[in-house]
Amino acid sequence: MRRLISLVAATSALLVFAGPTLGCAGLIGPNGAVNLLRTTTFAGYHDGVEHYVTSFAFAGGEGEFGSLVPLPDVPTKVERGGDWTLQRLNIETEPQLFFAADAARVGAAEAQVLLQVRIDALDITILRGGGAEVGAWATEHGFRLPPDAPEVLDFYANRSPIFLAAVFDADAAAERGQAVGDGTPVHLTIPTDDPWVPLRILALGKTEAQTVEADVYLLTDHRPGLLPAPSSALSPDGFELTHSAKATDLLLADLRSDAGMEWVPQSAWLTKVHINSDAADIAFDLAIDADGSAPSLVDAGFLPYGPTPAPWTTPRAWALLAFAVALPLLAVWFAASMLRGRESPPLAGA
Repeated sequence: MRRLISLVAATSALLVFAGPTLGCAGLIGPNGAVNLLRTTTFAGYHDGVEHYVTSFAFAGGEGEFGSLVPLPDVPTKVERGGDWTLQRLNIETEPQLFFAADAARVGAAEAQVLLQVRIDALDITILRGGGAEVGAWATEHGFRLPPDAPEVLDFYANRSPIFLAAVFDADAAAERGQAVGDGTPVHLTIPTDDPWVPLRILALGKTEAQTVEADVYLLTDHRPGLLPAPSSALSPDGFELTHSAKATDLLLADLRSDAGMEWVPQSAWLTKVHINSDAADIAFDLAIDADGSAPSLVDAGFLPYGPTPAPWTTPRAWALLAFAVALPLLAVWFAASMLRGRESPPLAGA
């Protein structure tokens, strides 16, 4: 099983049990008049199954528009999410608050449609394909991708060829009486190992100076290991750990009482990471090890997907080895030079 990736448009928040997931993306729409508002995401991982719940909220525009979400594998179920799970998580961590450029490529194969589900005014499509194929599918369905979409989609497709396309029908939402900003929760059930949070997608379509802001909620069986660790040398300014504690019994009970959330375990660790950084600095993903061990460099996007190179076959490793060999030789040479400099000159006539 591959790792979980979620790629949603605009600011989003996520929570994972034993392996979290969050992501945001630039709006994929036929014009610039539509804004994707906040998407809040809950990804729960327990007994080897990922329960991924995200809510999409849009404002402005007419017709259809949406976003792409890369996934680790084909979901076994796609259904409407619960009514208050996402709001309850926000209350737990902020208790004072109660209230795409054309991505198609010539000659690219077609993305395979694996599953289609209608949830309120959202058309959910599960796709299998590479970055080019998924970009072509989006273009063929009337959506423009930003210029950086091909590179970003390839970045994720190299790890998993499964994507979720969420298409929002604004006209259908108006007919249903949905107000601007109302969210539609979507619940995906996905078997997976160590999930990871796609953060690079947050900068999709943004200029380098634009701000990326998101809340990532993680709910794991144990305190998770994170890469990059918030406020570390590898993380940019504004990448902060704002909550890390054992989840309360009341929170877990509240989550279990929502629709489709009966799988929530009796004990878990709640983590929240807040991101408020320049788009140019978000060139990585958030790798999670749900057991608290060292997360994967590949999952974080610091190494490319594929076989891990042997320890002494990388240029950096050879440079370190050469330095390690040369350092003691330099030390011996320096010590010998010092000793020769201290020798007294021979006496005249000796």
